[in-house]
Amino acid sequence: MRIEVICTGDEVLTGKIINTNFSYMSQKLEDVGLAVQWETTVGDDRESLLLAFKLAGERADAVIVNGGLGPTVDDLSQEVAAQAAGVELALNEAWLATMEDFFKRRSRSMPPNNVKQAMLPTTAEVIDNPIGTACGFALDIGRARFFFTPGVPRELRRMLEEQVIPRILAKSGVQAVIHLKRFHSYGLGESHVDALLTGVEEMVPDGSVKLGFRAHYPQLETKLTMRGADMDDIRKKLAPVESEVRKRLGNFILAEDDKTLEGVVLAELASRQGTLAIAETFTSGQIAARIGPLSGAEKVFRRGVVSREVSALFAAVGLAGAPPAGELTRETAEDVAQAVRRQSGATHALAVLVDLDEGADRIEFGGAICLAIATAEGAESRRSRIVGGREWVRLGAVEMGLDCLRRQLQGLPLYERIDFEKV
Repeated sequence: MRIEVICTGDEVLTGKIINTNFSYMSQKLEDVGLAVQWETTVGDDRESLLLAFKLAGERADAVIVNGGLGPTVDDLSQEVAAQAAGVELALNEAWLATMEDFFKRRSRSMPPNNVKQAMLPTTAEVIDNPIGTACGFALDIGRARFFFTPGVPRELRRMLEEQVIPRILAKSGVQAVIHLKRFHSYGLGESHVDALLTGVEEMVPDGSVKLGFRAHYPQLETKLTMRGADMDDIRKKLAPVESEVRKRLGNFILAEDDKTLEGVVLAELASRQGTLAIAETFTSGQIAARIGPLSGAEKVFRRGVVSREVSALFAAVGLAGAPPAGELTRETAEDVAQAVRRQSGATHALAVLVDLDEGADRIEFGGAICLAIATAEGAESRRSRIVGGREWVRLGAVEMGLDCLRRQLQGLPLYERIDFEKV
C-alpha cells in the first residue's frame, strides 16, 4: 500500500516548530508493517494545499493530512478537502453538538468561530476526537482515501492509533493481527546489531517476521514486527526469534517493549528495598532527572549532587582537600561514590565524572568518563573515552552511568567494550 503524509502549517514549513508529528506517524505506521512513501509539507495557502491534495490523490492509496482543522482563518483543511473532492461544505450538526457539550462540561462558552470546525465536506466520514474540538474526517480524493487529523500532538496520537491506523489496515488487506516486539540496547551501533542478527528473520520461514531498527543515540531500538492469524499464532512463531535476539545481544539489552533504562534501575532497587544517591559532573543533573520523576522514586532516590567541577563535588560530598592532580581516574570516582553513599545513607551510590577536552566543540572533541558504583561491599568502577562533540559526550555519560548501574544491580560485568568508546 502506498501511503503519503501531508503536514500543513506555515510554522512547520518555515521551521519555527519541529515537526515531531510526522516522525510519530511514520514510526507508528512502520510498527504495523506499513511504510510511508512520500511526505509533503505545505503552508497555509489554498492553492498549494489543493495541488498537494490532488497530487497525493493521484499517486497514493491512503493519505494522512495533519493540521489545519482549527477554528481560525488560516485553518484550511476542510475547505480545500471539499474543493479537491468536488463536494460542498455543510454544517455537521452532530459534531456541533459534541463541541458545545465539550465546552459546557468545562463551564465555558463556545466561541462563535469554533462553529467552523463542524463545517465538513458532505461526503466525509467523521472520525471522533474525544479530547479536543477538532474532529477528524475521512473522504476519497482521486484514487486515495484521505484521513484528516488535528495538529495538536496528543489529539493526533490518540486518533491515529485508535481510529486511523485500523482503517488503513482494513483498506490495505494486511493481516490485522500484528505484534511489535522491541528490544532497547546501549553500546552497540545499528550496523553492528544488524550484523549480529543476520538470519533471524529466516527463522520464521513464511516471512511473517520483519526486523527493523530505530537509532536514537545513545540507545538503539531493535524491532520485530510479527504478523499472524491470532496472538497464539504470533507467540508461537515469535518465541524462538525473541530467544535468539536475547542470546545474540546479551548483556547489551537494557530493557524491552515499553520499559525504560531508568525504570529498570528503579525497579531493581525497589525490589531489594535499596536506595540511591547520585553525584555527577557536566551532565546538568540528567541522571537524577531521569530517575527522580518516576513513580516510586520517592522511596528510593535519596540525594542528587550536581557540579560542573570535580573540586566542587568533593566539597559537596564531604571529601577533604582537592582532587588529585592530573587526569581523572577511576579511584577518584570511587572516592566520590563512597562519600555520597556515606553522606546520604543510601544503599547504592553512582558517581559519574567527566573530564572534557579543551577548546572549541568539534567532531573530534571528547571526554574521559570515570564512573563508580558504591555499596556496603565496596566500589566498582569504569573509565571510558567518548568523542563526537560535547553533547555526544554528555548523552553518552548519562547513558553509561545508568546502564552500568543496571549491570551492577543485575550481577552483570560493569565493563564490556562498546562501539561508541575510543581506545
